[in-house]
Amino acid sequence: MNYWLMKSEPDCFSWDDCVKQGRSEWDGVRNHQAQNNMKAMKKGDRALFYHSNIGLEVVGVVEIVGEASPDSTDETGRWIAVDVETREKFRHPVTLKAMKADPKLADMAMIRQSRLSVSPVTKAEFNHIIKLGGL
Repeated sequence: MNYWLMKSEPDCFSWDDCVKQGRSEWDGVRNHQAQNNMKAMKKGDRALFYHSNIGLEVVGVVEIVGEASPDSTDETGRWIAVDVETREKFRHPVTLKAMKADPKLADMAMIRQSRLSVSPVTKAEFNHIIKLGGL
């Protein structure tokens, strides 16, 4: 199993939106490196759901339930999407400020490349963040 962090702007697609939809297409990603990360995702992988721009915090865990397929929002046919389902909501959101201040997360890809919307997370980083989130 691999671990990821996936960013979404909560005013466009929030944790609550994902919960309401059940199975959701993670679409609209238009960065080649983020796309490569999504192509590497396998069913059963887990991802931290991060609210970007508003909130700046990890709010829960989703599971990859559908591997790379054409992005339904892309008319060019160049981009892919994956499907996710919510698994666990954090009792305490983990803020970007807290992650940046935590020495255990200093090498985290999201901290080093903050503009990347989909990034890998190590198992140790994932477990540490979910612990901070109260799971």
